[in-house]
Amino acid sequence: MAPPKRTFQIWIPRYLSSIETKNYSENTIEAYGRILKLFARYKTYLAEHDGDTPENTGLLAGLSMGADVDADAYEISDFFTMIRNERHLKPASLHQYDSALSSFYRHLIAQNVVEANPMNRVERPKIKDRELKYLRHKEVMAFIASLEHPRDALLIRTIYATGMRVSELCGLCAEHISFEEQTIRVRGKGGKIRIVFCDPDTLSMIREHLDGRTEGPVFLGNRGHAISPRTVQHIFNLYAPPGITPHKIRHSYASELYKRSHNLRVVQENLGHNSIQTTEIYIHTDLDERRRAYQEYFPLAAGGE
Repeated sequence: MAPPKRTFQIWIPRYLSSIETKNYSENTIEAYGRILKLFARYKTYLAEHDGDTPENTGLLAGLSMGADVDADAYEISDFFTMIRNERHLKPASLHQYDSALSSFYRHLIAQNVVEANPMNRVERPKIKDRELKYLRHKEVMAFIASLEHPRDALLIRTIYATGMRVSELCGLCAEHISFEEQTIRVRGKGGKIRIVFCDPDTLSMIREHLDGRTEGPVFLGNRGHAISPRTVQHIFNLYAPPGITPHKIRHSYASELYKRSHNLRVVQENLGHNSIQTTEIYIHTDLDERRRAYQEYFPLAAGGE
């Protein structure tokens, strides 16, 4: 049996406590904890069965988390395979498992518990068609213009103008807006506060929509309460082009801002991402921009030898 100070039973609670102080969302902390505890029991099973991999997670029920935190890439790859086969997960759905274990082992390295992150040697499952469908600027504006209800049009325009998440939009209050500074104070995941910018026309529409109100939810639903994420989703289900969700409008915001600024750090901070790697999946190089660069700089296309 491994020394207690190197077991999952000791280090999972310590790790979860550390990410809680970093303002990770409650959902993320709960999910990471569930994944890590499952992997800990998987490691215990390996230790008790001479390295034989369990056929399913049902065999892990009731096992302890007393296994040593050391792991290698083969064990983790087999763990991912078991999860994917049992739960019929697509590669993209394994991202949270990947993130949880990567973050956990980075923490153990920082605490001098392990020397290397085994996740660095795990071959990630390839994700086909990872680029999400999104709308270009003109398409977003056409979508907004097609909406008959002024409130619905404004809430979608606000998502596009600021890059806010739906949960952030629903929590937006009049007192969070500085019309003079053209900024909005947003409470993001884990209660983290950030400042986003908003264009004058959208702010003018919001001011008109508030009709003199200086506090309380900007977008109201039933009985004067803040509009719910479910209601926003329902609006998209009724009126949005096929496949377009509130998240895709946020994606459009990120893509358009990056295409014009080429400043990934600014996009990251505006979106409220902790990691710039998260931001990168939103970024696309515009096809026309690629064509212009090819024609201007590649020697054959530019008429060179």
